[in-house]
Amino acid sequence: MNLNNNIMTSSIQNRQVTNTIIMIRPIQFRMNEQTAVNNYYQKNIDNVLNVNEKAQQEFDQFVNTLKEVGIQVIVIADDPKNDTPDSIFPNNWVSFHENGDIGLYPMFAKNRRKERRPEVLDKIEASGFEINNIVDYTTAEDEELFLEGTGSLVLDRTNRKAYCALSPRAHEDLLIEFCEDFEYTPVIFNANQTVNNKRLPIYHTNVMMSIGETFAIICLECIDDKKERKNIISHLKNDAKEIITITEQQVNNFAGNMLQVVGLGDKRYLVMSSAAFNSLSKEQIHKIESHCTILHSELSTIEMLGGGSARCMMAEVFLPKKLG
Repeated sequence: MNLNNNIMTSSIQNRQVTNTIIMIRPIQFRMNEQTAVNNYYQKNIDNVLNVNEKAQQEFDQFVNTLKEVGIQVIVIADDPKNDTPDSIFPNNWVSFHENGDIGLYPMFAKNRRKERRPEVLDKIEASGFEINNIVDYTTAEDEELFLEGTGSLVLDRTNRKAYCALSPRAHEDLLIEFCEDFEYTPVIFNANQTVNNKRLPIYHTNVMMSIGETFAIICLECIDDKKERKNIISHLKNDAKEIITITEQQVNNFAGNMLQVVGLGDKRYLVMSSAAFNSLSKEQIHKIESHCTILHSELSTIEMLGGGSARCMMAEVFLPKKLG
């Protein structure tokens, strides 16, 4: 593996969706007390038994649902020695790009930092993909600065824009650095949710926003600042995205945590949890289905204790294939 950190290659393509994703099968899944301090979607339910087993069942069914429609899923097992309860959410520590570069990201929770395993990257290469360079932002952890991958960043890869809701897990300086390195334009805003009658930052942008090839799903209610809201609408409209709005209550059901992927025959799917799907109105479903087919799977245990959903579980692979 070529580990020329922070050296970018020049060829940048503009593909928004991929047919290949990485998923990490959990071994020690549970509620992570270190992330619960600012992930208000996590729920501490004491009477849930066999948590890891239930999470594995949901994970396996989700993988099968994806594979049945021809989505390529590279499944990698977690390593039990690391005690990483959130390893099921790999998109927070790594991103893969079409020019062969990958990003490694600084994580807020100390027990999540062990999720960054070299053997995961080795498995990607063994699957026929080429890694040219690694852009490593992880030293920012020493300064208590964080940017949690495509949790913090919702990327419009076609139009080279990085949407980011600032939070304890998404620092503006690191966002700017990422945009300079990967040649994106930052679209910065604040997104909040109501917790005990207070407006508090949403921990990850991808909880309230998803961008597909021809559409964007977003909770505008979460963006309290009118100028910021207007700016995002302007960007999306200028890029010819149909804006499909969701409510804060739907965000609480992970309706913003969706990802568009490609299946067999180049067919497009929008992947989400069953809770997210069931929260959508008929009108919203109709709008989404005018762009692609909806695919959903039951993830209630993972959502309840992990505070993340379908999109968080999938790290998209845009790397070039090896020649020969």
